[in-house]
Amino acid sequence: MNQFNFEGSQKRLFLGMIAVGLACMAATFLFDDDALHTRFWTNFLHNTVFFTGIAFVILFFYCASTLAYAGWFVNFKRVFEAYSLYLPVGLGFLLVIIAGIWGHFHHLYHWTDPSLVEVGNPNFDKVVAGKAGFINKNWYTFGTLITVGIWSFCAIKLRALSLDEDNNPDADHSQYTQFKKIAAFFMFFGAFSSAAMIWQWIMSIDVHWYSTMFAWYATASWLVAALALTIGTLIYLKSKGYYTSVLPDHFHDLGKYIFGFSIFWTYLWFDQFMLIWYANNGEETVYFQHRFEHYSLLFYANLAINFVLPFLILMRNSVKRKAGIMMFAAIILFFGHWLDFFLMIKPGAYITAQEALAHGGHGDAGHGAAEAGFALGNHFPGLLEVGTFLGFLGLFLYLGFNQLSKASLEPKNDPYLGEALHHEVI
Repeated sequence: MNQFNFEGSQKRLFLGMIAVGLACMAATFLFDDDALHTRFWTNFLHNTVFFTGIAFVILFFYCASTLAYAGWFVNFKRVFEAYSLYLPVGLGFLLVIIAGIWGHFHHLYHWTDPSLVEVGNPNFDKVVAGKAGFINKNWYTFGTLITVGIWSFCAIKLRALSLDEDNNPDADHSQYTQFKKIAAFFMFFGAFSSAAMIWQWIMSIDVHWYSTMFAWYATASWLVAALALTIGTLIYLKSKGYYTSVLPDHFHDLGKYIFGFSIFWTYLWFDQFMLIWYANNGEETVYFQHRFEHYSLLFYANLAINFVLPFLILMRNSVKRKAGIMMFAAIILFFGHWLDFFLMIKPGAYITAQEALAHGGHGDAGHGAAEAGFALGNHFPGLLEVGTFLGFLGLFLYLGFNQLSKASLEPKNDPYLGEALHHEVI
């Protein structure tokens, strides 16, 4: 079967997941422990950035593979296209975060307090003031609008060219040539702009801290999650009778990628930690010290789930050809890297909110206030966090499956389709 039928049972499942997510978000907002609704806003930012980043990195991987003249993935490239089209939706969610910054609806970011950059103000913060040229509301707003807007345009345009190649083939493959030009631009623009937005969306939560490897680290986490989602999607669709041309050799290559980038993620995790620890710079070590002292379970679980498990499970070549094991590894890694982003976002945002509450909820005083006691949802994911995650996942899958149903699952006239159909790993 080359035409995907988005069944009613699948729609009901995804809509049910969305309903669970909405209910959990409503419950989080209504019954949050503090007046700033920190748990709600951090959950919203966490899932917005996680799924928007997955859509971005899927498109980046798609473009990189095309420009490398790879053909092994072409028979299932529509999965990449479908998931990349989540980007406009992700931009909409990011606009909610931006509205919250301008309207003072949340206190996710320490640097939003204007008194921190006013010379002579008792709250003046030299570190924050030194970064104010880039870490500010205007950069956050217009950087997000322009950057994710261009990402979305590229995703829509590349999808249109792919479908046009199906419907209007020509001997010169003009659509493929144009595709490569846009892909080259996207890779150049995406490589630099994604780092800048990662600094804005995530790293600036801990505004006193910085790492030159953080953008690489977050992108690697996105990529492993994206590959895990791709593997899970293909295994599910094959179980429904679709993608009969996707062979164990394709899963072997996807398995190699997920294994390799899990190692790469671990390399970045270790380097970022080791270099900061060795330098013993208080401005940097506080990031890890705080997570080690107050999030120790997640700190070590993050490494165990996202490195130890994939290393032990996926090391053997034969394992990468077994659908059951690959599905298990994909689910574990997808959720594991969601936890990774939880650990990136929650600690710093929680401290910022506690400081704001300590000063009446009006601005942020000196950074580094004492950590409050354990709070479910801020120190460890609770049922509301998992439910919110399921809601975002349901929306992501609903939109992706809806796009899959709008065109043939396998492209008809891609010049590398033959290579994909005869792909063999020796």
